[in-house]
Amino acid sequence: MKYDKFLGFGLALALMCPSLPGISFAAETGKSQTIVRCGEQPSVQGSEKFFTGRARITPLYPAANGMRSSGGSVTFEPGARSNWHVHPVGQVLIVTDGVGRTQEWGGPVREIRAGDVIICPAGVKHWHGASPATAMTHISVCEENEPGRVVDWMEAVTDEQYAGK
Repeated sequence: MKYDKFLGFGLALALMCPSLPGISFAAETGKSQTIVRCGEQPSVQGSEKFFTGRARITPLYPAANGMRSSGGSVTFEPGARSNWHVHPVGQVLIVTDGVGRTQEWGGPVREIRAGDVIICPAGVKHWHGASPATAMTHISVCEENEPGRVVDWMEAVTDEQYAGK
């Protein structure tokens, strides 16, 4: 069988080897994809218990269908930031708009920009938020270590810490 040179490796492999271990069709498993439509989950204002300034959280997808990860989009207004916190199983941030800041406990404040991906290892105390003059939006992907638990919140980031002093 001749394949077009632009056919992706995964598709070519699937066509050549239709019975790969661990791969099954929805009809065989009784499971299927879920589409979460934009706007189905309303945005909420970030709680003053966990954020300084205005942060808007939009859930993107819940942990479901045997997956332990969940995702959300967070927009921080200029100067807004999260409290210090730890993710028991880690976190990935994908900055989609603007300019922000992040810091690990004991480390320097670092600038983050649209297109950056930040990988926060499990158990590392950190915060993230917008720069003083520019809003910042990121997608957060977290994994549960037990049902419903993706973060352990801590104290607020002081103005001095935010300024890098």
